Amino acid sequence: MVNCPKCDAVIDVDEEELDEGDPLTCEECGANLSVSGTSPLELTLEDEEDEDEDEDFDEDEDFDEDEDVEEEEEEEEDEWK
Repeated sequence: MVNCPKCDAVIDVDEEELDEGDPLTCEECGANLSVSGTSPLELTLEDEEDEDEDEDFDEDEDFDEDEDVEEEEEEEEDEWK
């Protein structure tokens, strides 16, 4: 048995049948979990990892960078003329 890292509920699983990376769902809180270690059995929250990845990538940042490059090129052209 292992506890949910989000709500601390006991998750009853057959530890011998689990491999690292296997997905699990907590029946109490519905959290998506992943087996991060098998000896001893350790679980990580998949939801937190997804949210962190979304925060790291911001589409607006890429768009702004493209605008900055275009503005710099236009300024260089104006200076050259």
